[in-house]
Amino acid sequence: MAQEYEQLLLKNQLCFPLYACGRKIVSAYTPYLKPLGLTYTQYIVFMVLWEKESISVGRLGSILRLDAGTLTPLLKNLEKEGYVTRQRSKEDERITLISITEKGNALKEKCKDIPLELAKNSVELSEKDARELYRLLYLFMDGDHAE
Repeated sequence: MAQEYEQLLLKNQLCFPLYACGRKIVSAYTPYLKPLGLTYTQYIVFMVLWEKESISVGRLGSILRLDAGTLTPLLKNLEKEGYVTRQRSKEDERITLISITEKGNALKEKCKDIPLELAKNSVELSEKDARELYRLLYLFMDGDHAE
């Protein structure tokens, strides 16, 4: 390939290994989440709700970097399944609050070993490398830090 097209070589793209790793990671979760009837996106929603118990849809979307078009049907489905409740904020009716139910909290016990199982079956990184990768990924996402 001519020098002027070097930028188009797949091997020169930072986006490709990020994309491929993301797909690989999500697929690694599938054998653990599928028996629970969860998708990876639902799982990360639960992770936030297990920590915060109640949160606005907007804030949830901001934390997970998901838009309302993705979150709304997902949350409606979780509500239908009895895992969450949705209600309008008393202070501002434009804001919808999502709260985890007892049934949603019960999933926490079933999910608690998933990160450990995945860690056993993934690439072994030193603690220093894992921290550096974490830092670089958050820097790349937009300069935010995990909450």
